[in-house]
Amino acid sequence: MRVLLVGAGGVGTAITRIAARRDFFDLFVVADYDLARAEAAVAALGEAGGRFHARRVDASDQAAVAALLTEERCDVLLNATDPRFVMPLFEAALAADSHYVDMAMSLSRPHPGNPYAQCGVKLGDEQFERAGAWEKAGRLALVGMGVEPGLSDVFARYAADELFDEVEEIGIRDGANLTVEGYEFAPSFNIWTTIEECLNPPVVYERDRGWFTTEPFSEPEVFDFPEGIGPVECVNVEHEEVLLVPRWVDARRVTFKYGLGEDFIGKLKTLHALGLDSTEPVTVRGADGTPVRVSPRDVVAACLPDPATLGERMSGKTCAGTWVKGTKDGRPREVYLYHVVDNQWSMREYGSQAVVWQTAVNPVVALELIAGGVWAEAGVLGPEALAPRPFLDLLTAYGSPWGIREQG
Repeated sequence: MRVLLVGAGGVGTAITRIAARRDFFDLFVVADYDLARAEAAVAALGEAGGRFHARRVDASDQAAVAALLTEERCDVLLNATDPRFVMPLFEAALAADSHYVDMAMSLSRPHPGNPYAQCGVKLGDEQFERAGAWEKAGRLALVGMGVEPGLSDVFARYAADELFDEVEEIGIRDGANLTVEGYEFAPSFNIWTTIEECLNPPVVYERDRGWFTTEPFSEPEVFDFPEGIGPVECVNVEHEEVLLVPRWVDARRVTFKYGLGEDFIGKLKTLHALGLDSTEPVTVRGADGTPVRVSPRDVVAACLPDPATLGERMSGKTCAGTWVKGTKDGRPREVYLYHVVDNQWSMREYGSQAVVWQTAVNPVVALELIAGGVWAEAGVLGPEALAPRPFLDLLTAYGSPWGIREQG
């Protein structure tokens, strides 16, 4: 397998460090708009970097990406950019007759008249509209294959297949006890994506209603996370799992709730109140007085520390997991399937902070399954459309075990 990785930020760099220890591929082309960043990711691998090389590419330039895929004879494009670039990369892979994997899906747009009750354009709608073209080409577009979405979706399918006879409710629950020394506000993941998912209307699925939206940060609940993390208040957030899971797993209700904390929510609300979450460019004066067009959200991102650089100051654990309620053998059952990463471990073993490492390991596992022909379907598919057991077994073989906790 020959892989084109687009995006050499925190997650992309972690992907290279994880993949360098595996032998399922012949070449990893690490491409970024900033060539120096791509070169740094490859250089950091040292002697293990022989199967990697760096290229420059503009992720928004579909034709250039397709040309690079063809030039490098790549079998698959792995998208490690933020969701703004999903569609050009997705279309470039199809044009170049390559497979495609991403960790976040095409962007949503709120309902113009009733955003907190009705869906507008949903996450992934633009990609699913192209499913027929991917099926006709015999290529796989594996969408939402990070940790959340990604591993959480694999957990949902595994639970439905092996742990339950009937599923009533599936709830993705994400929480952590991570702290960052020296910063009052230092998100552990891309702030552009964090603002997008946290301030958009959250989507909920119910079998009798289909997909609908609520107010941001709605339905707060306290969820007790495993391995010493403990109770964390979680709230509804827009996330791909709610749009993916019901397509392949029969459940009465599906939600996604994120453990953000009161302080974090307060800061996001302030950004929104001030208009600093907007992606629409405004005109400001540069240092020389020349007018410059820039989006407020990009300014916020530029003012905050790069999450990839926070590992040395970070401590604690992060947990991604899927809570499932239903019946087995005629009796009620609730379980929480989870994956915990300790920042001290991920920094020691890979030099990557816990959140980006946990996100990065899952697409690498998926690539290995695709390379081996284990996941061989065609079309635009979420992780829950594919066999879950091979994925979970291979994740464990990567040295990153997962767990199941009976609830109640």
